[in-house]
Amino acid sequence: MTAFVIRRLAQAVFVLFVTSILVFGGLYLVGDPIEILVHPEADQIERDRARVALGLDKPLVEQYLTFLKGAVTGNLGKSFVYARPALDVIFERMPATMELAVLAMLISIVLGIPLGLYAGLRPNSFISRSIMTGSIVCFSLPTFWVGLLLILLFAVTLGWLPSTGRGPTEDIFGLQLSIFSLEGLKYALLPALNLALLKLALIIRLTRAQTREQSLLDYIKFARAKGLRTSRVIGVHLLKNILIPLVTVIGLELGSVIAYAIVTETIFAWPGMGKLVIDSIFQLDRPIVVAYLLVVVCMYIIINLVVDILYSLLDPRVRISEQHG
Repeated sequence: MTAFVIRRLAQAVFVLFVTSILVFGGLYLVGDPIEILVHPEADQIERDRARVALGLDKPLVEQYLTFLKGAVTGNLGKSFVYARPALDVIFERMPATMELAVLAMLISIVLGIPLGLYAGLRPNSFISRSIMTGSIVCFSLPTFWVGLLLILLFAVTLGWLPSTGRGPTEDIFGLQLSIFSLEGLKYALLPALNLALLKLALIIRLTRAQTREQSLLDYIKFARAKGLRTSRVIGVHLLKNILIPLVTVIGLELGSVIAYAIVTETIFAWPGMGKLVIDSIFQLDRPIVVAYLLVVVCMYIIINLVVDILYSLLDPRVRISEQHG
């Protein structure tokens, strides 16, 4: 296991290096931040002075080498707009995005696995067909349109939940979180539900497919033949085996929820990393965008590593194959 973790970390360093080249080159060849950051009536001397202050007067290769040297020590540059280290600005917004992503995945898991189990165990019932129809609808609807509908229904028409912003936060282990209070949870519920719908549909369909497949295997038939209660057959034998592919998918989908929360955060004015990077793109705040993408890649790598470890704990065959390898 130690050798496996070391190998994955070495791969992660290479992935980050390649990502930094692509992102840095792509962003620094598009647009000129000086046109946005400097007053339109400023003369050429003021523009040149601002360009030197931001390090934009140097060749692209030299700018990248300076960035790479700082990245090794954890310095991904200073924001053009906020005049602060880019990582500090991102880490301030990260708790908001993380709590939204975790809440969305919890909704997807808590609802998706039981609904998928039911649909797989009773595939011909009216309820099962309704569940699968609903999952298709969730797959098909665009996120931004669903977000607007949720605001129109629950915030404007019914007035049950707030439509935008983040509720009051509490300091928990040094993090500013809002979902541990009732008021904060009200603010988080609509954007989390908007994020959760697509993942909910995916988990329902995957759980149903795995349930249908595993129910036909000999170990389930043998367990039923032994006279075990249905709850034990499902809860102990069936559920443990369908969790193996589910853990992999849930881990990857958590990463995608974090990365693609941009649309939801923009619609609901949620002050997370996604909203920050959208604003930074419009302002050509390049250090923020580069730092955000590298942070997201790091999170993907960590999540994948945790998923691989959990996979080996759930499936002993993975450990056996690693030992033979």
